[in-house]
Amino acid sequence: MTMGPVWTLSIYFVVWWISLFAILPLGIRNHEETGVRLPQGADPGSPVNPNLKRKALTTTWVAAIITALIWIVVQFNLIPIPQLP
Repeated sequence: MTMGPVWTLSIYFVVWWISLFAILPLGIRNHEETGVRLPQGADPGSPVNPNLKRKALTTTWVAAIITALIWIVVQFNLIPIPQLP
């Protein structure tokens, strides 16, 4: 079985979102942990600096590596995948 570009992109898309939710909580410190005073009504559990750009870049290369591993497994039939009709 070969992986076409649409199949590869769809796998990458799913892996990217799963990786994003795995990477988002890494390295987060909230306002309560850091002792930063917040205005009235603000959530003390909100992150001080979420670093979303850095996490998006990290998610992109992690998803690319995982997708490449999936591609290798499928291309070289390391795990047999039944043929779909």
